[in-house]
Amino acid sequence: MLTNFFESEYKGFFLALAEITEEMKFDEALHPHVSYFSREMRVKAYRQYLSSYSSVKLKSMANAFGVTGEYIDRELERFVSAGKIDCRIDAVGGIITTTRPDTKNAQYSQTVKQGDHLLNRIQKLSRVIHL
Repeated sequence: MLTNFFESEYKGFFLALAEITEEMKFDEALHPHVSYFSREMRVKAYRQYLSSYSSVKLKSMANAFGVTGEYIDRELERFVSAGKIDCRIDAVGGIITTTRPDTKNAQYSQTVKQGDHLLNRIQKLSRVIHL
């Protein structure tokens, strides 16, 4: 499974993932975690595939993974709505467009929040010192 993942052989990856999850179902310790493991591995594979493209056709992604276009559409819809994958799906045009998160804005927001928190603490401290 890992070899297929690192070599971007997604059909083989999905087949190996199915075999591994079947084996995990019979293990008492791993059985409760089968669905989580399978879901997270699929998310990793979808992210890896989509990271190479700014946009890709739904059909070509389905072919790469060896599944139907409807299956990829449903899967991606679930993961996009959960915030696990950053992309937009145009079901009418059959195109998936990746959206890259803006890290500069996230860093700016984080700095502003930390600055506000620091100012609030300094104000509280100054009130205590003046008494």
